[in-house]
Amino acid sequence: MTPHDAGFEQRTRDSFARQAAMATLGATLERIEPGRVVLAMAHRDTLTQQHGFVHAGMLAAALDSACGYAAFSLMPDDTAVLTIEFKINLLAPARGPLFRFEGRVVKPGRTITVVDGRATQHEPGGGEDKLIATMTATVMTVRGREALKH
Repeated sequence: MTPHDAGFEQRTRDSFARQAAMATLGATLERIEPGRVVLAMAHRDTLTQQHGFVHAGMLAAALDSACGYAAFSLMPDDTAVLTIEFKINLLAPARGPLFRFEGRVVKPGRTITVVDGRATQHEPGGGEDKLIATMTATVMTVRGREALKH
């Protein structure tokens, strides 16, 4: 996939840096490619539900951001990104200790983009990462709304 502008990576990093929600989760940008973004996050007790697993809402927020920024990486530089809808499948308890959230554009569009997301956790002992959630998201390219660009 080809981004609309050569500065897509820095533009994506700058936008992500303004997300207080991702800072609260402790999520960081690990990788940015045209149409693909990977976030990383460590398990923290402050993000858990009553059984000690990372809360589904926290997983959904991080996966939504990965999907949104994957779409954003392909958008023109004078636009903003907003999620229209998403569906999440929670496949396993989020134990950690480390998580990765990957968003990958399936179908880019001028106004609407479809993105698939995958959340994995790193298994202690060096095993293979385990898939814990999937997401399908529909993301909108927003034009002409100055307030959303900053």
